[in-house]
Amino acid sequence: MVMVQMDRFDTNMDVVEAVEIDIDYRSGGNGDDIWRWLDYEYIAINLLKGDQKSPEFLKLNPLGFVPVLVDGDFVVADSFAILLYLEEKYPQHPFLPKDFQKRALNYQAANLVSTNIQPLQNLPVLVNGYIHEKLGPNEKIPWAQTHIGKGFAALEKLLENYAGKYATGNEVFLADLFLAPQIDAAVRRFNVDMNEYPILSRINEAYKELSAFQDAMPLKQPDTPPEARA
Repeated sequence: MVMVQMDRFDTNMDVVEAVEIDIDYRSGGNGDDIWRWLDYEYIAINLLKGDQKSPEFLKLNPLGFVPVLVDGDFVVADSFAILLYLEEKYPQHPFLPKDFQKRALNYQAANLVSTNIQPLQNLPVLVNGYIHEKLGPNEKIPWAQTHIGKGFAALEKLLENYAGKYATGNEVFLADLFLAPQIDAAVRRFNVDMNEYPILSRINEAYKELSAFQDAMPLKQPDTPPEARA
């Protein structure tokens, strides 16, 4: 049994084994449908209520961060690590291209999102941490827009010679799993003007055509409150 715990507010159909997923609908980086071929249980973790600080959750991830995947008695935390774990455990469902240079490109794009954008827009920074306490609540959106913009500008440069229909060509790979929820969060939560990022804007339109991606977006999760869906 695999359990993944995530926050979703702030992302071949054969079933290979049962999994259990603990998630809160808010996470900007975890809207990807990485579970499309797994039989899983979705368990919500509400970050605003502090579920991630419970003794039970801290046994899984002492940092109190989501997501967390539990596969039997083995625990993996962090979106990037989880995806690489699934990549190696289930090679019949690859998230990475065979070409080593394109693999490296996917690593770069995914890491740029997960380490340079997401941490600066998440609850510990904007609501529970430095920005709220030192600069005030009115600075949350400008702060997020600035740092998302820097990351998006870097992604435009990184992908300009490689992007096709999707981030690194005409197939969905690891980079897309990070970019789709990040772009969604940028627009929906932080009012980022995507006209400044034509490559990302174009591939985001392609993501909108993928039902698996759209079904995995934050506002469509089981724990999304009604007021957020409106």
